[in-house]
Amino acid sequence: MHAIVPPYLLARLAAAPVDRFPAAVAAARATLALPRAYRPMPAHIDLSVDGDTLVLAASPDPDRRISDALGREELPGVLIRSEGGAPTGDTAVDEAYDGLGATFDFLWQAFERIGLDAAGGPLNASVHYGRDYDNAFWDGSRMVFGDGDGEIFSGFTQSVSVIAHELGHGVIEHAGGLDYSGQSGALNESIADVIGALTEQHLRGQSAAEATWLIGAGIFTDAVSGSALRSMAAPGTAYDDDVLGRDPQPAHMRDYVETSGDNGGVHINSGIPNKAFHLLALALGGYAWERAGTIWYRTLTSGTLSPASSFADFAAATIDTAGREYGEESEEAAAVRTAWQGVGVTGDVANS
Repeated sequence: MHAIVPPYLLARLAAAPVDRFPAAVAAARATLALPRAYRPMPAHIDLSVDGDTLVLAASPDPDRRISDALGREELPGVLIRSEGGAPTGDTAVDEAYDGLGATFDFLWQAFERIGLDAAGGPLNASVHYGRDYDNAFWDGSRMVFGDGDGEIFSGFTQSVSVIAHELGHGVIEHAGGLDYSGQSGALNESIADVIGALTEQHLRGQSAAEATWLIGAGIFTDAVSGSALRSMAAPGTAYDDDVLGRDPQPAHMRDYVETSGDNGGVHINSGIPNKAFHLLALALGGYAWERAGTIWYRTLTSGTLSPASSFADFAAATIDTAGREYGEESEEAAAVRTAWQGVGVTGDVANS
């Protein structure tokens, strides 16, 4: 199960004083205790006139299906809103519907990918999972959202970066997958963060320089000293809280965390490739999905990655992709090499 809130953060919350955040502590403990056919897409038709010529442009529409788990830990729950249905007035249902749509639009408009499986499969989600459930996750076939405990976590459907991150795991699986442990697992998490951040930027029309590069902004309540779960621009700075502790993400290989927890640090060490992507996006400027995102996406879907790929393997693959897409001596290829050097995966250039 790929979940947005790391287990180490929930463990910190579960060990917090019960008298201070009773609902949050109980919710964290309960959250930790829980185990957890091709359909052709209808076409969206746009008509325009170019001189005396009628131009028809077809783009795919998503097929969203949002269910309500009704506070139970059983999936999928009751179907509440299907594609084209009117808003329900249930905030979680409607936010999930919109977030799935934003992700679908991003994948199509940026990479001409039709959905998670590239074949137009349905986008399924369930909201109101469990009672005060402190997480959101991709279970291999659908997005699942808890409502949060109300004291530490305020809910997960309000963050487009969370929704797109979890759906990103579906894209990664359909592209061949990356083993969910160690460096390949951290790459899995990082690529999902890239998809999450770029979807949010695409929705808001933000350039690389304008974006916040935060993952999960808005899911904490005001009781938390922190802005988000992770910062791609400054790993290790997303939160520093007396209950949740300090964001443990490194931004450079010299600070790589060796741990047996968190599947070998998949949510922790993802800060390193996250920072590499951020450095690349800023160096190239403009909209990050146009060049930086294309290099990452083409690498992911090239069929050349091993499920056990290391940071160095992925770095080499992105350098090859940039050279193939833009030329060996291009600005893009040089920027990719510099970005990986900047986080210590290749070469010895210090991270700034």
